Amino acid sequence: MTLTANTRGPLAGLIVLDLTRVLAGPYCTLLLADLGARVIKVEMPEIGDDARHIGPFIHNDDGPPTSAYFFSVNRNKESIALNLKVEADRLLFDKLLASADILVENFTPGTMDKLGYGWDVLHGRHPALILASISGFGQTGPYRALPAYDMVVQAMGGVLSLTGEEGGPPTRVGVSIGDIGAGMFAAIGVQAAIIERMRTGIGKHVDIAMLDSQVALLENALARYQVDGVVPGPIGSRHPSITPFGVFKAQDGYLVVAAGNDRMFPRLCDAIGLPDAKTDPRFATNPLRCEHHAALKMLIEQALAARTAAAWLHHLTSVGIPCGPVNDVAGVMRDPQINARGMLMELPLPNGKPFITAACPIQFVGEEPQASQPAPDLDQHRASLLNELGV
Repeated sequence: MTLTANTRGPLAGLIVLDLTRVLAGPYCTLLLADLGARVIKVEMPEIGDDARHIGPFIHNDDGPPTSAYFFSVNRNKESIALNLKVEADRLLFDKLLASADILVENFTPGTMDKLGYGWDVLHGRHPALILASISGFGQTGPYRALPAYDMVVQAMGGVLSLTGEEGGPPTRVGVSIGDIGAGMFAAIGVQAAIIERMRTGIGKHVDIAMLDSQVALLENALARYQVDGVVPGPIGSRHPSITPFGVFKAQDGYLVVAAGNDRMFPRLCDAIGLPDAKTDPRFATNPLRCEHHAALKMLIEQALAARTAAAWLHHLTSVGIPCGPVNDVAGVMRDPQINARGMLMELPLPNGKPFITAACPIQFVGEEPQASQPAPDLDQHRASLLNELGV
């Protein structure tokens, strides 16, 4: 007997086996699940995904505490506990593989070969299967066998060197972009492989490195270094190539102002009461404003000191200047636009209480978001999966 796929969503009809843990891999399979694929999470018995043991924890009346970390990136997935070093569990895994379209793993390269599920073996047995491998450094290169975490690839990929205040120490980005970036690129790679398989009938091995993903996110830092020979460093919240474009202090706090071109700058000057800045030769063009960014910031903040951040946001918005509040997480959860877009999803915890997590940002006009299921307990779906397989 074979597994039945989901029937709703762009990826309906596809079955994903998920051998991943912690964040990069689970984020990839979260996106695939949100888009309609049926995702079956295969976890180590008794232990499960490492993220189940990372706090903060939500305490339940019955059963073990729930990891909020795990809960946030594993919705819409099923769980079965299998030890791939045990023959009986391998037989069950092989039955799951027979129905699968995609297998996602984030072991250190070589581990799947040791388990007997390397690409050559899988491709020989299941030519249409797509394998996505997510690792710190990829399947090739001198670092391929090294372990990695988000912090490591942020450092090696140059991101830490670009983040923080000028003259300050290397600074980690506030979210795990080393993991999240790799997970997103993996989901894109999987979908590209699906399209190619529709033409050829043959699956591909998608190779995603966390380090590669960080290099891909360097934006124009590589270009700037080649143009002027100056190694880019941290510059706080301002943009290296556009001014004014950053965080500015008002009377009672901060706001972001992004006057991103020469047409918009005079409008900003009029809006905040700096008419002389419009004709100041130091600020005549964007490159000149970048050169004299410190002087311009001082003038802007002197003007903004006259009113509250909220007052300026209202006024600047009314005259078409891109701007926004500097929300903390509590502010994000209160923001009317974020709530109107349905980006805060409420799911039930094992204790019955609601838990809010970020929803899928991919929306389709004219379609209601699919109902979501909370992250599974370890081995929660064993009985139903075995029944479906006829075991």
